[in-house]
Amino acid sequence: MMEFAEKSCTIKIDTSKCPSCETKACAEACKKFARGILEIDSEGKPSVAHRSQEEILRLGTECLACEFACQFKGKDAIRIEVPINGFDEYLQKRQQA
Repeated sequence: MMEFAEKSCTIKIDTSKCPSCETKACAEACKKFARGILEIDSEGKPSVAHRSQEEILRLGTECLACEFACQFKGKDAIRIEVPINGFDEYLQKRQQA
């Protein structure tokens, strides 16, 4: 499992699925729609090792393209979590109503 943070989201990648992925669509989408944070390493897995944490935070566009590309063209290995302040409280209020 690989995990890294951008400005307001966390990207989690189940890298055990990646070596058998033929498309490597996540890295291609990152290069096309964002700033190329994801690259494919020598083991066939996405990597951000070529970037510092400061670069990732500065360059991250939070575009979600890697998740969509992986879901529809890859192995569905990427999940992007975007915390929404107050969302849990909102859901609790709705359940009580």
